[in-house]
Amino acid sequence: MAAKNKLQRFAENLTFDNLFQYTYEEIALGFDLKGNWSKDFFKNSNDLILELGCGKGEYTVGLARMNPDRNYIGIDVKGARMWKGLKTAEDEGITNVAFIRTRINLTGFYFSKDEVSEIWITFPDPQPRQIKSKKRLTSPNFLKQYSEFLKPGGIIHLKTDNIIFFEYTLDVINELGLKLLYANDDVYSSGLENEVTQIQTYYEKIWLKHGTRIKYLKFQLENG
Repeated sequence: MAAKNKLQRFAENLTFDNLFQYTYEEIALGFDLKGNWSKDFFKNSNDLILELGCGKGEYTVGLARMNPDRNYIGIDVKGARMWKGLKTAEDEGITNVAFIRTRINLTGFYFSKDEVSEIWITFPDPQPRQIKSKKRLTSPNFLKQYSEFLKPGGIIHLKTDNIIFFEYTLDVINELGLKLLYANDDVYSSGLENEVTQIQTYYEKIWLKHGTRIKYLKFQLENG
């Protein structure tokens, strides 16, 4: 993306009232909506679902479109990409969606204990080198962080094209004794007819055309 387009999108991002972006120093002092997202921002008592590493927000917006009785927040550090989700939500009048521009490891500053019902992790950076495995969004360290705001019985969804990431996550689930609800290394051959197969990102469509198998895991942080 050209630098000019990025600057234009950064500027337009400032006009969206459902985008939240703060410095570390600002959120470390406390965030007003923490623990009160549904009541104070979405003005309801519906479940709150996060997409971590949301990119263009295709899944965040797609889920919000399909489930108007639930609240969705996409989180990513790339503001120029996030613009797409923000613009789509505005153009379609989708009110049950918001975005936070921040690093994933700072997510806990924005949500309180038991505030989040589900987490989606869609096509994250697989960090293929073993030396960087701690940076994978399903590493034990990240799962521990999620447990600080995910409700008991809350669900984590992982959708990936990367077999290394898929198998790594299965190993983590097994080693930590977590509850595996569903696993499939070729979800489009599984017969599933829900948001897992009905929402597709731009790059996912390209991978599918090239015959790449899309993998999907669904699990809980409780012991299995």
